[in-house]
Amino acid sequence: RFAIVCVDPAKNRSEWMMADYFGKLLIEPQTLEHQSGHFKAAIVQVRQAQQEYQIKETIVVVERTGNYHLPPKRAFAKAGFETRVVHPFATKQYRMPADPGNKTDETDLHAQHRAAVAGFGLCERELPITYRELQLRSRHRRNLVEKSSILACQIRDNLHLSMPGYAALFDRLLENHTAMSVGRYCESPAKVLKLGRDGICKRLRKESVRCNQRAIDKILSWALQSADAPIQDGALHHAIFIDLDELNQHLNRQITAIERDLASVLVQIPYVRLMAIPGINVVSAADLAAEMGPIDGYANANAITGRCGLFPSRHQSDQTDSSGPIIRKANRRLRCALMRIADNLAAHCAYYRGLAEQDFAREVDIRASRVKTAKKFSRLAFACVAGDQPLGHPAFRAPRLDLGKGS
Repeated sequence: RFAIVCVDPAKNRSEWMMADYFGKLLIEPQTLEHQSGHFKAAIVQVRQAQQEYQIKETIVVVERTGNYHLPPKRAFAKAGFETRVVHPFATKQYRMPADPGNKTDETDLHAQHRAAVAGFGLCERELPITYRELQLRSRHRRNLVEKSSILACQIRDNLHLSMPGYAALFDRLLENHTAMSVGRYCESPAKVLKLGRDGICKRLRKESVRCNQRAIDKILSWALQSADAPIQDGALHHAIFIDLDELNQHLNRQITAIERDLASVLVQIPYVRLMAIPGINVVSAADLAAEMGPIDGYANANAITGRCGLFPSRHQSDQTDSSGPIIRKANRRLRCALMRIADNLAAHCAYYRGLAEQDFAREVDIRASRVKTAKKFSRLAFACVAGDQPLGHPAFRAPRLDLGKGS
């Protein structure tokens, strides 16, 4: 009376089958194209099999494969079936004993069936629309930041090839408006000397950039020492530098706009209360909220660090019982969000900075210290976000800022 529909998805098509609880095939493995007509035909087949074999309960189990599992999952869910997701690790573990060294779509389907019978076909919780929006925007921002970091390295490299040594004059080159303005206008040290101090100041005023005399003196001193150095393909590298800089400025404008959107969404959820802690801003609070989701999905603070895998691996056999590094298989995005916050707290929050300095004095490994900071913060975050009462803690800003639930 109970059947399982197993779906092994790929990019444009999936393999699927239907079997009862004991593994008896009700629908043989076959190919399902990711098109609406094919989905409807598959659903009709399932309905007919339910009537023919008098099946009362049916679940659909789809293996998670990037985003390729979403079309069949949505199609079967829309048809009214209880749709679950099985992780590829579970499929592999149930395939290896039965079909070692033989990985095919059909063996994967049978492995999914065994995994689902054993309870590894899991229902995924649907995030509320606010958290879905926050998650998409936060991940998009993170992606743009990574691209901007790559561009920053390419900008410095091409600027160095056109004007050797210029990029090394400034530690934070891209944030120095005087240096970047002169670098965009002058493609060689000789051009800098020809422009001179007055020409540089005139150029900066034209671009509404404040004249930083210290930076100008540093640039002129560099140009005097580098004017005679031969530069091969300098003009071409300078043109590439200008193109990359314009692209980077566009990315930065996009990142700023997304951060405004994140702030507008963050104020609608209780995670905004975390900003009362020094070292946590809109970006870090939004990252954490996006990856954690609603706080009512966690029974306690240990569930947070358990989900992101911030606990040591363990090997126990008979009288042998040893701990190793933190586990590898976990929610990496949530772990990264927590660890970034731990780094910020150790640098900017007096309370957590004091704990980090104590660990440093005791020669505790910095990685273990950061994990400990993340663990402590997870308890504070759970109490701060899930609590109904104003919260006082040494980590909050001074004077103490108590934020109620409705704040």
